[in-house]
Amino acid sequence: MSTWEQLTIYIGESDHWQGEPLYMALLKQARQHDIAGGTVTRGVAGFGQRRHGEIHTAQIFELSSNLPMVVTLIDKSEAIEAFLPVVQKMVQVGIITQQAVRVVHHA
Repeated sequence: MSTWEQLTIYIGESDHWQGEPLYMALLKQARQHDIAGGTVTRGVAGFGQRRHGEIHTAQIFELSSNLPMVVTLIDKSEAIEAFLPVVQKMVQVGIITQQAVRVVHHA
């Protein structure tokens, strides 16, 4: 077992970076920076930004929505620390968390 770091980035589905969805841009940048692993998860409902407080949900009758997207990146501490400034530059609206995780299996 070893201790790695996990970045969890909470953004909206409609957020963009240089013309592409922000979640894909973050994933591509992580890959280019040789981050060990990354996953994007689409939420079925969520809210953020206390000022707006709107709950976004996936409803059949909605033509477009701004569902929550969660980008999770994991690697050794040094790699995450080096990549964090890139993430901070790209995420204009959202929340970024960082926590130590214990890797019990990596093959």
